[in-house]
Amino acid sequence: MTPNLLRQAAMLLNDMLNFDKPADAKMSEFFRNNRDLGNKERAFIAESVYGVIRRFRFLSTLTANDENDPDDARKLILAWLLRVQGRSLRDLDDMLTEQQKEWAIAIKAKSTEYFPIAVQADVRDWLWEKLVSQYGEEQALTICRSMFDQATLDLRVNTIKGTPEEVLAKMIAENINNENIIAAMPYSPIGIRMPNRVGISKHVLFTEGKIEVQDEGSQILSYLVAPKRGQMVADLCAGAGGKTLALGALMRNTGRLYAFDVSEKRLNNLGKRLKRSGLSNLNAQVINNENDLKLKRLNAKFDRVLVDAPCSGLGTLRRNPDLKWRQTEQDVIELNQKQTNILARAAKLVKAGGRVVYATCSLLKEENEVIAEAFLSAHPEFVLIPANEVLAQQQINLDTGKYLNLLPHLHGTDGFFAAVFEKKLAEDKPTVKPLKKAA
Repeated sequence: MTPNLLRQAAMLLNDMLNFDKPADAKMSEFFRNNRDLGNKERAFIAESVYGVIRRFRFLSTLTANDENDPDDARKLILAWLLRVQGRSLRDLDDMLTEQQKEWAIAIKAKSTEYFPIAVQADVRDWLWEKLVSQYGEEQALTICRSMFDQATLDLRVNTIKGTPEEVLAKMIAENINNENIIAAMPYSPIGIRMPNRVGISKHVLFTEGKIEVQDEGSQILSYLVAPKRGQMVADLCAGAGGKTLALGALMRNTGRLYAFDVSEKRLNNLGKRLKRSGLSNLNAQVINNENDLKLKRLNAKFDRVLVDAPCSGLGTLRRNPDLKWRQTEQDVIELNQKQTNILARAAKLVKAGGRVVYATCSLLKEENEVIAEAFLSAHPEFVLIPANEVLAQQQINLDTGKYLNLLPHLHGTDGFFAAVFEKKLAEDKPTVKPLKKAA
C-alpha cells in the first residue's frame, strides 16, 4: 500500500458517496479509466471502497468531528483499515502524511460504546425501524451484520450440458480457487458454492455454458415455479435472464419459454448467455410496460408465470451495499404500486390450473407478505400453495413455511421472498397434490 494508492481509492470512494449511480458501475468506469493499475492495486481499491460502503454509517460517525463535518474519503478509508480490518498504526505509518497520522490516532482512540444501535447496524433510521418492527431488535441486528460480509460465489450447473456431479468433480480436481472448499450447495440440487469470489468468466466450464453465476436463493425460485416439459412458461421481469435460463433447463429445452422485460439492454445481455446455454425454446421480447399489447395476446395461455418483481433489493446488500444508502422509504412506497400492478397483470396470463410465483430480493414485508396477501384478497380465483410443500415434492429440504423466506445468516443466500399462487380449476381444486404423511 502506498500514499498514491490511498489517494486513488479515496478518489473513487468520493465519487461513490454521491450515491447517484450503482457502485459497481462507478467502479467499472474507474478501472476502465485507470488501466495501468495492477491486480493487487485493483484488489486493494475495490476491497477498501466496498468495505467503507458496507460500514458507511458506522465509519462516518466514527470520523465525524461534529454533525456538520463532511465525510472525508481518506478518513473513511483509514477508519475502515484501523477499526474494521484491525490494521495497526505501525502498519500504516510509512504511507501517511502528518495530518493523516493525526487522524489515524484520533480514529483509533475514539470509543464506539455509545453509538446508536442503528449506527451499529449500519443502516438508515427508517430501514432500521422497519426491520425491528418486523423481526425484533436482536434478529434485525443479526440480519444487518450478516450483510457486512461479502457474498460467496454461487454457481448453477446447466443440466442441459452437464451434471452437478461431473462439474463439481472437475472443479475440485482443478482446485479452481486454490482451496479445497468447493462444495455442493445445501439446498439447490444444481448448485456449487465457492466461498471466495474468483474470476470464473474465462474458465472453460463457463465459456462452454456448463455453469452460470447465480445465487442459491435465485436457483430455488426456479424450483418453486416447477415448470414441466412441454409447458408454456413466462418470466415476466426477466432482466439479464438468469432465472429464465434456469427455467429452460428444468423444462429440458422443451415447450415454449418467454422472457419479457422493459429494458432492451438487459435482454441483450440475456442473448449472450442464451448462446452459451444451449437452449432453443426461448423467446425474448421487450415490452413497454405490464399493459403492453404483446402480453394481452397471451392472456390465459401460460402454465407458469414467474414475477421476479422490481424491488428495493435490500436482500442483496452483501453484493450491493450501496443500495442501503440509495434507497429511500418513498422509493419502497412507489415500488409497492409497481409490484401490485405487475402481479395483477401476471394473473391474467396464467390459465386455469396454472401457477404464478411472485418473488423479490427484499427483506421488507411491505414488498413481500403485504403484496401477496393483498393479491389473494383481490383475486379469489387464486389460492396460495405453501412453498414448503412445493419444495418437498421436489426433494428439496428447505422449510420456511407457506412463503419462501431466505436470510443470509440462516441460509447463506441473499435475502429472498416468494409466494406461489395457483389459479383454481372449474372444480375449485388446486393441482398440487398434498404430501403423503409418513406412516
